[in-house]
Amino acid sequence: MITKTSAEAQNQFGQLLDTVQREPVVITRHGRVAAVVVSPRDMEELEAARKARRSKIAAAWETWRKKAKKSMKSAAKELTDEEVVRLVHELR
Repeated sequence: MITKTSAEAQNQFGQLLDTVQREPVVITRHGRVAAVVVSPRDMEELEAARKARRSKIAAAWETWRKKAKKSMKSAAKELTDEEVVRLVHELR
């Protein structure tokens, strides 16, 4: 991955746009990473991966929730979210 300072990125903006079509470019400011510039194609892939990960997490959470609900005692099923939060705080 190529790294450029913010001043270099400003002064060579056209070249920067060409470079990001091939690989991401890290932009630093005062020696710290300030941004990473990627091509639209790379960004679409990142967004698709993020969406897939969120869907997978949501599915896993729903599976866990259903299993937990089946194993709950009837008294626990009747608790509201607020009551659960209160009980957790009391136990701390």
